[in-house]
Amino acid sequence: MDEAGAKKVAETVGKLFAEVHEKMREHVQGLDPGTLNWSPLPKANSIAVLVTHTIGSELEMIRSVRSIPTQRDRESEFKVESDEKRLLELIDQAAREVDEHIAALTPADLSELRPRGDRPPRPGLDWLVSNYGHAREHLAQIELTKQLYDSRT
Repeated sequence: MDEAGAKKVAETVGKLFAEVHEKMREHVQGLDPGTLNWSPLPKANSIAVLVTHTIGSELEMIRSVRSIPTQRDRESEFKVESDEKRLLELIDQAAREVDEHIAALTPADLSELRPRGDRPPRPGLDWLVSNYGHAREHLAQIELTKQLYDSRT
């Protein structure tokens, strides 16, 4: 992949992640801690957990694609409780970092094998695309969790 191709891919991926961040903000805004931390079932995740986990995964992924060391406590993401302000700050901070990394992506970042945690190495573009899908899945879960919360009897 040449520089122009890498730039186009980066712009496209950046736009897609920006859309996910905006949708997350929309779903979190105006919700009280009770709603954000409510889980529809004992083994289901709250909106706060889904946002925190999605952001944790996203940051680990983009740093790995850029070959930047990162540490992540994935298990703690599933125990978090939060409020609107903290979640919006988390989303905004992640959006800024992702934008910086996306703007700096090189052809090598996209095409060469990159390890991620304990997973086998894959090309950076594979990580970007699969993580975007992961984020969209969790965005759908956030939407469903809000609907279930609003439908309680």
